[in-house]
Amino acid sequence: MSKVCVFFGTGFEEIEALTVVDILRRAGIETDMVSVMDQRTVMGSHQIPVVMDKLLSEVDFGSVDVLILPGGLGGTKNLEANEALMEQVDAFAGNGKMVCAICAAPSILGHRGILKGKKAIAYPGFEDQLTGAQVVDEPAVRDGNIITGRGMGCSIPFALEILKYLTDEETAKEMAEKIVYQS
Repeated sequence: MSKVCVFFGTGFEEIEALTVVDILRRAGIETDMVSVMDQRTVMGSHQIPVVMDKLLSEVDFGSVDVLILPGGLGGTKNLEANEALMEQVDAFAGNGKMVCAICAAPSILGHRGILKGKKAIAYPGFEDQLTGAQVVDEPAVRDGNIITGRGMGCSIPFALEILKYLTDEETAKEMAEKIVYQS
């Protein structure tokens, strides 16, 4: 059974973060919401407080299979400023483990050199921060162990791409039908 962590910093984009949590949990995948803010409740970019499952210091990264970085400008900056999380992002990417980011957050992967030679997408205007990437015009794209998404309106395709990676194409397709997603 796969284990996923979605990381929340103050100013995260609520729809991007919670859509992924919702879809993965619906599919029965163990998904933890993790605060990088040293507090259990993290405020989203639209003043929606969300209670986390864990603090970053409580995560056993040895048991985690996928790291997910939601966007939101403030949230992205708070994620990138967290040295302990960035060490894990580098380690996961370097070891071929899945790292996912949407909206502004793929810029973190670009800044760290993780996107070199990979297809990627980010929120319009952030493409220049995807250093070394082949920027594509897709709602969500997977290239090897990296999945990136364009923005809030692409949250469902982003989550379904992660689900497809964790399970298979049929399971992701069934989930899309179950939630009445029209692509």
